[in-house]
Amino acid sequence: MAGRRAFLHLLGIFVFAVGSLKQYFVNGESKVPCYFIFGDSLVDSGNNNNLATNAKVNYPPYGIDFPEGPTGRFCNGRTTADVIGELLGFDNFIPSFLSAKGSEILKGVNYASGSAGIRSETGKQLGVNIDLKNQLQNHQVTISHILDLLGTQDSATEYLSKCFYSFVIGSNDYINNYFLPQFYNTSRQYTPEQYAEVLMEDYSQHIMTLYNSGARKVALTGIGPIGCTPGAIATYDTNGSLCVDSMNQAANLFNNRLKLLVDQLNRNLLGAQFIYMNTYGIVSEYAASPAFEIKIKGCCKVNEFGLCIPSEVPCDHRNLHLFWDDFHPSEIANKLSAGISYLSLKKIL
Repeated sequence: MAGRRAFLHLLGIFVFAVGSLKQYFVNGESKVPCYFIFGDSLVDSGNNNNLATNAKVNYPPYGIDFPEGPTGRFCNGRTTADVIGELLGFDNFIPSFLSAKGSEILKGVNYASGSAGIRSETGKQLGVNIDLKNQLQNHQVTISHILDLLGTQDSATEYLSKCFYSFVIGSNDYINNYFLPQFYNTSRQYTPEQYAEVLMEDYSQHIMTLYNSGARKVALTGIGPIGCTPGAIATYDTNGSLCVDSMNQAANLFNNRLKLLVDQLNRNLLGAQFIYMNTYGIVSEYAASPAFEIKIKGCCKVNEFGLCIPSEVPCDHRNLHLFWDDFHPSEIANKLSAGISYLSLKKIL
C-alpha cells in the first residue's frame, strides 16, 4: 500500500511538471539549435563502451525500458539528459561523442563518461574514463568539425553561442575519490570544506575554457544526495539515519559553492547566462519520504562495483523505485528530476 501511494504521489508530481511545461514547447522545432552534454554516468549515453573500465553498462538489463535497448546508459531507460533533450524539442537523442558523425553534430554531442569527475584521477580505480578536462578537449574536436561544416569562424561562433550546454558532474569526486581512502588521499589532504573549494577552483577553470570556446547558455547541476544511494547505505554506517549524513553534508558544501560560482560567472562573463540546477532538493525530498523508504534499494542484483549483474532479471515494478542499481536513478526518477529542472531553464533559453 505504501509503495502504491508513493508511486501515485510521484506520478502526480511528474504529470503536473510536464503539464506546466506545455507553454514552453515549440511546435516543429527545438528551443535551441544544439545541446552539448558534459558529465558522468548520470548522463553517459555510451562513451565508456569501448574503454578498458569496469564502469560500463552496454548489456542487459540496462536499457530494458529504453527504445534502443542497452546503449551504455546507466539506467533502465532514459537519463535526465535524454528527457531534457526531448523537452527542448529534439527529435532524436543527442549522440555520444563515441558515435557522433557527420552533420548530426550540429544538433549537439554527449561527452559524458561513467566514473569521471572534475579531478583527473577520480574514478580511475575502475579503469579508464574521460575526465572533464578531456571531455572539453573532445568538444574542441567537435568545434573544429562544426567550423568545417559552417564554413567560417564567425558562423561557427554565432551558432555555438545559441546552443545549450549542460554539466552533470562532481558526484564521483566524492563517491569515487574522497570517500575511498583506500585508493585516494584527498580525505587526508583536505577537510570537506577545503575539498569543495579545491573542486570549485578546478571546475571554474574548465568552465572558462568552455566560455572561451563560445558557450553562453550553461546549466551547472548540483550533486544529489549521494549519501542516500543504496551503495552508500550498504557501505557506510548511517548511525540510525536513513542516509549517510556525512556524504550528504559534503555534497551540500559543494552545492553551496557551486551556487556562488554561478553568481560570479553571471557577474563577470560578458553575454553569459549560467544557471544552477538543484538536483539535491528534488531527489532528497523523495529519498527521505517514508513512503519511499521500502523502495530506496535498487531494482537489480549488483556486482562488486554496484552495477547490475549482466542478464539478471530486474524487479517488476521499476516505477516504484528511485534507484535502478546501487548508484543510479531509475527512469521515473530521471523523468521527475528533468521535468522539474527544465522549468527553470526558460531563464536562459
